[in-house]
Amino acid sequence: MSKRDKLVERILARPPEADFADVRTVRERHGWMQVRQSGSHVAFTKAGERAFIIPLRGGSKVKRVYLDQICERLGLD
Repeated sequence: MSKRDKLVERILARPPEADFADVRTVRERHGWMQVRQSGSHVAFTKAGERAFIIPLRGGSKVKRVYLDQICERLGLD
């Protein structure tokens, strides 16, 4: 199993919180780009898609509700 597969499995496990670095890596590998960060909110865009905003908790954690949305938008389910 590759690093990428392990990372996706970690996100699919839907922990209560995930590291933002892991979330950013998964999104970038699916063609999304981080375009800006304003305070605790990070924006990602992809051609032909609506922007996706992720609020960070504690500076580097992403809540489960956003992991659910990420999995849905990336088609990981």
